[in-house]
Amino acid sequence: MKQNNNLNNPMELSYYRLTLLSYLKESHPHLAADNDFIKARADEAAEAYSDAIQEGQSQIEAEELANLTLFKDLLFSRHDTIVNVLWNEFADIIPQSQASDYARKLLPKCESVFSRYDLNDELMYSPEYNRLYTELTGCIDLWLEEHEL
Repeated sequence: MKQNNNLNNPMELSYYRLTLLSYLKESHPHLAADNDFIKARADEAAEAYSDAIQEGQSQIEAEELANLTLFKDLLFSRHDTIVNVLWNEFADIIPQSQASDYARKLLPKCESVFSRYDLNDELMYSPEYNRLYTELTGCIDLWLEEHEL
């Protein structure tokens, strides 16, 4: 039987690939089509799980290690941050159901703001996040005015 490497065919995806693909589609849409990245990261997570079990760790501990590997450097999402700003600051202009679509449009405009920050998994829990959020709010407000929304 010929194998199809199509990531959109759930029958041929591992648990880790499906989990990562689902997360990427929601939070990092620009990475959702990167088949090499998804395969490599899912393989790393499966290996982390297997190694942990072989070392005598519990299933729960092995799952935690696999998830740390799977989602490494992906917890902070530019896309999700823009969506949150739209939901919290511009709900009267952009309906929640359209926030994700607008976030995709806004991302290139907001890159100049993101470039001034160390975007890592801990950013959301740091004082810098509030500055980022405020700057994004201003950037998005200007974009909305330019587009007469």
